[in-house]
Amino acid sequence: MFQFVTAASTNPADSILLTEIGAALLVLGIVAFIANRLKFSVVPLYLLIGLAIGEGGIVPMSVSEEFLSTGSQIGAIMLLLLLGLEYSAYDLSKAFKERKGAGLIDFLANSIPGFVLGILMGWGVAGALALAGITYVSSSGIAAQLIKEMGWRRSEVAKRATGILVFEDLALAPYLPLLTSVVLGVGVWSGLVSVALALAITGLVILISFKGSSKLVKILDPSEPGGLLLTVFGAALLAAGLADLVGFSGVVAAFLIGLLLTGEVAETARARLSPIRDIFAAIFFLFFGITTDPAQLPAVLPLAILLAVLGIAGKYLVGWWITKDLSDRLSTWRATGFLIARGEFSMVIAALAAPIVLQVELQALTLAYVIITAFAASVVLRFTRSSLEKR
Repeated sequence: MFQFVTAASTNPADSILLTEIGAALLVLGIVAFIANRLKFSVVPLYLLIGLAIGEGGIVPMSVSEEFLSTGSQIGAIMLLLLLGLEYSAYDLSKAFKERKGAGLIDFLANSIPGFVLGILMGWGVAGALALAGITYVSSSGIAAQLIKEMGWRRSEVAKRATGILVFEDLALAPYLPLLTSVVLGVGVWSGLVSVALALAITGLVILISFKGSSKLVKILDPSEPGGLLLTVFGAALLAAGLADLVGFSGVVAAFLIGLLLTGEVAETARARLSPIRDIFAAIFFLFFGITTDPAQLPAVLPLAILLAVLGIAGKYLVGWWITKDLSDRLSTWRATGFLIARGEFSMVIAALAAPIVLQVELQALTLAYVIITAFAASVVLRFTRSSLEKR
């Protein structure tokens, strides 16, 4: 065994690979510390680092694409799994009842501009549908991080903004299978079957969460955190893989696995899985930046800025709607700040739809859009927090 390890460690290619991966993760960690001190979202910084070390970047590194690709897939799954662990079926039903009007306004104000622009640019229905999703869905991961960093987790504004995020996450359940069907070019009936299956599975999971989650929770022992971590993590990966094989969205399947767990089991699993989520989420954003050629950004920047302006205006409308009964005039801007940033979902959609949008580099456009909106969210929230502190 000792000889095997020694022989493996003397392979120069493996040593260089480990060195580059370690250096990349070390830089990501340092940047995360800096972003936390500045109260800025770290996501756009991860994307910029990916651009810098990818092909055509400032200091290109030959980091294993296979490793990063697998890590980024796990990162997307972990983001959705942890999001599911944050909610219960009761939370979802309550958020849907309380925010269905605002959710409809959010959908119309933020998806229609993307769809119309996609049609006007000649992308066809499939490309327009993808751009509508990219412009519609806020980043729950960035929003949760900003809410935590700003110390507003228990505020009424954060609670209302979270209701909108939950509504959007539910909308992904039928949207992602529909987009997958359109991208793959399957027939209308096959697409309808995929959407119906997605809705049926989502409804069944919510019903089980209401009726039978207590039995499921009894099987999983939170006093054995190691076993719980492996069970939940493994179940999420298994569900995502099987879902992808049958044409259902793997990331939504991971979200539903998290939704099944409640109470102490969900809290323990969330505490154990959060550090793993942070590592793989960083790899997810890094990989997206690495696979985007910086030379493509100048060409898509004007369109990204236009989309960002429309996206900020759309989320401001939603923020005003959900806070119009509050007396604090800064509440609207705080809610808007939580909702502005687009992130993991937009990039998942862009990666899925990139092969069918040939007129523009969709990944480069989405990356620029995410960076602009994430920075805008951080700036808005810093401004509102500074105003509060001065008062």
